Amino acid sequence: MTFEPAAWPRRLRSQDWYSGSSRDVIYHRGWMKNQGYPHDMFDGRPIIGILNTWSDFTPCNGHLRELAEKVKTGILEAGGFPVEVPVFSASENTFRPTAMMFRNLAAMATEEAIRGQPMDGCVLLVGCDKTTPSLMMAAASCDLPSIVVTGGPMLNGYFRGERVGSGTHLWKFSEAVKAGEMSQEDFLEAEASMSRSTGTCNTMGTASTMASMAEALGMSLSGNAAIPAVDSRRRVMAQMSGRRIVQMVKDDLKPSDVMTRQAFENAIRTNAAIGGSTNAVIHMLAMAGRVGVDITLDDWDRCGRDVPTIVNLMPSGKYLMEEFFYAGGLPVVLKRLGDADLLHKDALTVSGGPIWDEVKHVQNHNEDVILPADKALTQSGGIVVVRGNLAPNGAVLKPSAATPALMQHRGRAVVFEDIDDYKARINDDALDIDETCIMVLKNCGPRGYPGMAEVGNMGLPPKVLKKGITDMIRISDARMSGTAYGTVVLHTSPEAAAGGPLAVVRSGDMIELDVQNRRLHLDIPDAELADRLAAWTPAHEVATSGYLMLHQTHVEGADTGADLDFLKGCRGAPVGKDSH
Repeated sequence: MTFEPAAWPRRLRSQDWYSGSSRDVIYHRGWMKNQGYPHDMFDGRPIIGILNTWSDFTPCNGHLRELAEKVKTGILEAGGFPVEVPVFSASENTFRPTAMMFRNLAAMATEEAIRGQPMDGCVLLVGCDKTTPSLMMAAASCDLPSIVVTGGPMLNGYFRGERVGSGTHLWKFSEAVKAGEMSQEDFLEAEASMSRSTGTCNTMGTASTMASMAEALGMSLSGNAAIPAVDSRRRVMAQMSGRRIVQMVKDDLKPSDVMTRQAFENAIRTNAAIGGSTNAVIHMLAMAGRVGVDITLDDWDRCGRDVPTIVNLMPSGKYLMEEFFYAGGLPVVLKRLGDADLLHKDALTVSGGPIWDEVKHVQNHNEDVILPADKALTQSGGIVVVRGNLAPNGAVLKPSAATPALMQHRGRAVVFEDIDDYKARINDDALDIDETCIMVLKNCGPRGYPGMAEVGNMGLPPKVLKKGITDMIRISDARMSGTAYGTVVLHTSPEAAAGGPLAVVRSGDMIELDVQNRRLHLDIPDAELADRLAAWTPAHEVATSGYLMLHQTHVEGADTGADLDFLKGCRGAPVGKDSH
């Protein structure tokens, strides 16, 4: 394809690096030519950065190099110049102490990779949990034309004829082993069935939730979220996205044009309809903070409160992402929301048109996977935000994964001061606990863990599991995996390490959870609570150097997205001074 610079409405950002004959331009262009690029590739055509989170240590993203080649093909077909750029990849299943601690570092590093290099537009090649929000946060901060391409979920797992959902069955099988209902040998055999193809979790865990959030926000092409990783249509999606980003650069269609308040409200309602991960709350709040949209926890409760959960997927339901795709995927969900007047139909997407135009004609091919509203898993599927003297800034709970009988409960607290305390005591039959108690875990928030690990869905004590009990109320300042389930109150803010009321809960205190009335209450006199807080001193480890110190010093609370305070806001992507 012959590129015609005159067809472009403005001078591109990359031309400040590559157009002309000055010494500095020849310096930049000449070094790029050592890779074999012909001179006419620098004739003013848009340079597209393919920001690739591939890593052998990020197995969910292990196929992204293959997808990057399809993106390149699409960019070349549309007259662009593709440049693949490896960026920080925060793997959920390998990073310690937790991948969440590095989400903000990945976003910061990617933002500066965009800002400091001659890109006119970006393809965000993502998959594993933190890679999607970190790159979207970076793109929002720079506000260059950007499009999301996710790697897609892995194929269904099967073990002895039963569907096996990645993550979800890990928790179930682990509890079954502790209860004496499954042997360790069978557990090891089941391991091979959990991840039988490349791709992200096949449940509606955080990875698939964030892929759905990207699509509902309008930041990916319609249908992107659910295509299995190994399906040929995933590669077609990558190639079409490569074509589309070139036109987006021509039109100067930026994240700030797409990620509006209406788009965020669409995504929040979508999260309720799909039974999405509680992790989406933190990531979406952080993304909104980057693009400058005022979204709060109250918006999550308000927008999701009356939305039924209609996607029958684990951990809330029985199917997996493969069936969701065959049923029609997220476009069917968006159409259902639109038909129920729960969608801002004119919200702009990266397609250049309104979201309703993308979904208004789609059909549901399996009503046992995407349910009718009158057969919803729960009629109020949105993330619940509870407040009270135990969580002044709020805490969250996922109703679709909870036990209805526990949604209003008063119980005796059994407190674990941190995750090590929990691990040391939980399997002891002498632990004073039964199924009526409320398990409380402290010092696992953004500062305390540090990084806010997915430990909030504490496994139940064996002495309770052996009674056949599968759920208890658990409260913490931690997160839980999107693949997990249970009546779990998370993200309690302020966190214990910041001196929040959670820090002073004692075993034996009575706690009341009332989901219907959005209440989480520590049943002690106000004066006693004040005295305990006044006497409190931090118990968590405080870093004195490195990124960990930066993180602990600047991380904000979960109630505002747990971003670093100095990264909030859209800083843009101006061309810097050339020092050569």
